[in-house]
Amino acid sequence: MRTDHVEYLPFSGWVDPPTDVQPALDGDVSCRVAVIGGGINGMSTALRLAQRGLDVVLLEAEFCGHGSSSRNAGQLAGAPGGDLQLLNLLSRKKMPGMMRLAEHATHHVEEFIAKHDIDCEYEATGNAFAAVSRGQMGRVGRVAKIVTRAGGHVEVGTSEELGIPRGFVGGMRETVGGRMNPGKFSLGMRRVLLDSAARVFEQTKVTDVSREGGQVVMTTSRGQVRADRVVLATNAFAGEWDVTPKHLSVPIYVIEVETEPIDPARIAALGWTSGMGLVTQHAIMENYRLTPRNTIVFGVRRLERGTSYPLPEKVPDPELVRELASAFERRFPSLADVAIERAWGGWIAITPSWLPVAGRIDGDVYYSIACNGHGLAQAPYVGTLIADAIVDGERHEDLQTLWQEKPSFPRPVMMSRSGLRTIWAYDRLLDMVNGSRRNARRGAVLTSDR
Repeated sequence: MRTDHVEYLPFSGWVDPPTDVQPALDGDVSCRVAVIGGGINGMSTALRLAQRGLDVVLLEAEFCGHGSSSRNAGQLAGAPGGDLQLLNLLSRKKMPGMMRLAEHATHHVEEFIAKHDIDCEYEATGNAFAAVSRGQMGRVGRVAKIVTRAGGHVEVGTSEELGIPRGFVGGMRETVGGRMNPGKFSLGMRRVLLDSAARVFEQTKVTDVSREGGQVVMTTSRGQVRADRVVLATNAFAGEWDVTPKHLSVPIYVIEVETEPIDPARIAALGWTSGMGLVTQHAIMENYRLTPRNTIVFGVRRLERGTSYPLPEKVPDPELVRELASAFERRFPSLADVAIERAWGGWIAITPSWLPVAGRIDGDVYYSIACNGHGLAQAPYVGTLIADAIVDGERHEDLQTLWQEKPSFPRPVMMSRSGLRTIWAYDRLLDMVNGSRRNARRGAVLTSDR
């Protein structure tokens, strides 16, 4: 796969930045509720609060949709994120609630798209947990049982039965969810927010969060916001202030790349008739999806941990892009001559428990964070639920599933740099073993044909 003329983007490959970036805060303001962070979580929170009549201010360091909201693979997932076998082992009692929340979140986003007529290329294809080997197919079967027992809706089958590329053994289809252009979705939500009564200040980085006179005070370079309540909706960037609970999450940088346009006949030859997005069953997944422009977007495979705040703005490491290209060739050998056209990346948050969390600190600071890779569906829904909880004083059962009564979290041992490297090496070892087995089977077939 050719990687010699890749365009490395500082934002996203899905969409250009908005041309109407809103002015920064200049001076001091007061409000009932302030929301810090203009991703799809924060925008949903502020929008719901405004719709319910509260005076709300949203503060965003860049522009709304600047972060992972616009940089992900665009797969609207209908199941919880993270390692479902591990979650079932450690948090089995929570699985039904997590499954219910995941499916409700997906439908919430679908309804939002329809209600506000957001042109984000959404297609309700479902998504596939795709197996690259017999061993991964065994894992798929176990995960399917966990999901079904928790009340989820999935189908297991061969690649032909599911309509996914023949280079995969088979997989499990989430019947809820689909694929979209996440950049267009984020900017569409931004348009709806700017049309609401919420006061939105972009280009406004919060440098400190403190308490004074019974209110929460957010300090920026050119002013302050005083609010009765505050919602931290900053995902990977939440660790910049002392108010954030220790070990709440780990910032992880992930990348996506996109091929050049591919002849539709060559895509059709893959057998990818369902159009579903794919996530492999490695410990650190690979994802693949088709786009309406006849390209394939794919990514992840290796995780880079952020070690200090503020998190740097960066572009993907060319070495990681080449590694993704090598994996693409193994999954799609007939497309080995296709070039990667562009690459981008973004910071996401991973929790030590692999469960998304929400909670409240001292009665006036709310937070929700870390959908562990499934935020495209869950973040807008959870943001809406937090807004309702602020207005009504009661928590929806789906929010209660995530609710952390005390902001106390374990140290994220496996998310250290050495831990992530070990997980990556384990995946590569299994790839080598599975590759050797495939080659041995091919050799046996060729010998028997002589």
